[in-house]
Amino acid sequence: MTPQPSAPNLSFQDMRRHADPLGDGTIARILGDWPTQGWPGDDAPQWKRIAEVNRLFGEWADNASLLHWQAPSMVLGEEAAQALTDYVRQAQALPPWADPQKIQRAERLFMEHGALSCILLFCSSLPECYVRPDLADVLHTAGQLEQHTEYRIRSTAAMIFPVMMRGGLDAMGGAGIAQTLKVRLIHSTIRNLILRGAPPDALQACLSALPPLAQPAAKPTLYQTLFARGWNVADSGLPCNQEELAYTLLTFSHVFLRSLRRLGIGLPRADEEAYLHAWNVVGHVLGIERGLMADTMEQAASLFARMQAQGRSQALVPDPRPALGTALMQTMAQSIPWPVVQPIPVLLTRYLCGRETAHDLGLDRRVPLASSALFWAMLLLARGIDTLVRRWRPRFSISRTLTRVLGYHFMSRVLMSQTRPLQLPDGLLNQLDAVVKGWSEDPHAPAWLNQLEDRLTTHGSWNPGVARSRAAP
Repeated sequence: MTPQPSAPNLSFQDMRRHADPLGDGTIARILGDWPTQGWPGDDAPQWKRIAEVNRLFGEWADNASLLHWQAPSMVLGEEAAQALTDYVRQAQALPPWADPQKIQRAERLFMEHGALSCILLFCSSLPECYVRPDLADVLHTAGQLEQHTEYRIRSTAAMIFPVMMRGGLDAMGGAGIAQTLKVRLIHSTIRNLILRGAPPDALQACLSALPPLAQPAAKPTLYQTLFARGWNVADSGLPCNQEELAYTLLTFSHVFLRSLRRLGIGLPRADEEAYLHAWNVVGHVLGIERGLMADTMEQAASLFARMQAQGRSQALVPDPRPALGTALMQTMAQSIPWPVVQPIPVLLTRYLCGRETAHDLGLDRRVPLASSALFWAMLLLARGIDTLVRRWRPRFSISRTLTRVLGYHFMSRVLMSQTRPLQLPDGLLNQLDAVVKGWSEDPHAPAWLNQLEDRLTTHGSWNPGVARSRAAP
């Protein structure tokens, strides 16, 4: 029997002081003790070990590659290599409550919606993720959105696509488990760097305020920036703690499904619960507590609202969120070839996420009247026609077609760029390329609607190279 989540009885304050014992213990064994005071030096062994672990990630090409994988000890040393090997062996197992049929159903749903799935992730899931000041603050410090927005977007896609592609979670040829284990260890590395040691040590020492450090490097790396930033455990709990991880998980499951509903193309209840289930399995592999997961949309909506309210109560000055929201929207706008349509991602985000989220992210500023009029005219007309035509064709949706067009241009210029490919193994990139080409026609749309979509995207298969040359303004 699937265990029921117990989130209503959990204390978020406790969850903010709880992270990931397996991942954190692994990184603590790999990195060892940092200097008790001051800067560790650019030649510290920890920097070399972090670089070596990142290199070894490349060997985790798919789920099959994890089965008998062992970390070499040449650079890491015996203890660190054994720690990484132990982590892979233990963390790759799916939970006993994982349901293969629900997972496969969720995979089909994500891929069936294709480019629409992508645009919803980046116009609803990510914006809602950055609403919480505690999450936004870490990204702001690392400069991952303001200065490296496309990199952050592609890094997110590099986990989501392998997870939701066929067999990503439950087949040896899939790669969802392999990619998720990388992300989990990255989270633990971030925690170790910010706290300058293992989370249990920081909690035991009652570090009320870990002061920032002056960085001797002229151009510090991301890891050095995180090490130097400083942290207040008493006020903020642990970085990337259980509450934050569970909230982020809901942005990829609940918020995605909620967005489909708001576009008028919501799924049957069984499909929604299958999708939530698949992401709960991902959450388990990421090290998230089962009690912080939701099995129904009602549970998810309640849990998400509580977590978001808790996050909003932790105000930061200066507020990092508007800069992050602007950077995300600008990146999306730059992928659209028509100037009048470029503000549409902002308008779509407002519609999908609501006024409060738009205000938090600084997305409530005025947009050109022509763009606003176009957006609302398309939205209202599409919803009206969809409601009428679905009496005879239940899967018909102009809303889906219009959103697919935006998703196509975003993918072709950002996610599927041949000059800046996703950081995935070559074999997986080839699988993804084949999947995207299969999205070139909506099987639920009539021929005339697919022809209209071709005029707004490209004729034939969605080949990224052809798309960029055709769609360039």
